[in-house]
Amino acid sequence: MRKKSLDSSPDETRTFEKGKIELVNLGDITIGRGVFEPGWSWEKCVKPIVKTNSCQALHTMYVISGRMHVVMDDGTESETGPGDCAVIPPGHNAWVIGNEPCISIDFTGAKDYAKQA
Repeated sequence: MRKKSLDSSPDETRTFEKGKIELVNLGDITIGRGVFEPGWSWEKCVKPIVKTNSCQALHTMYVISGRMHVVMDDGTESETGPGDCAVIPPGHNAWVIGNEPCISIDFTGAKDYAKQA
């Protein structure tokens, strides 16, 4: 059994414009808590770091608070909010809706999220 706290002792925190992701590593599994402030968008705040045309992470996530709009490369759109669980495949852009931070837990895409290219 393994246990770590995102609140008191994340293994790593990656910051970017208008947000951050806090990571805990549990063996081969990395779980992340993303905090995305109002005005955050993947295109403006993370794309300059990773240098891809769209987000290439697979996100399996649970939204704690706030709202986020996601647009896939094929034009498919969706919005997530508190209590929503979602799987977002690679190839998307996203942005915070409204004036509340969007806080989510990512179970699959956190390990390499917002890493320098």
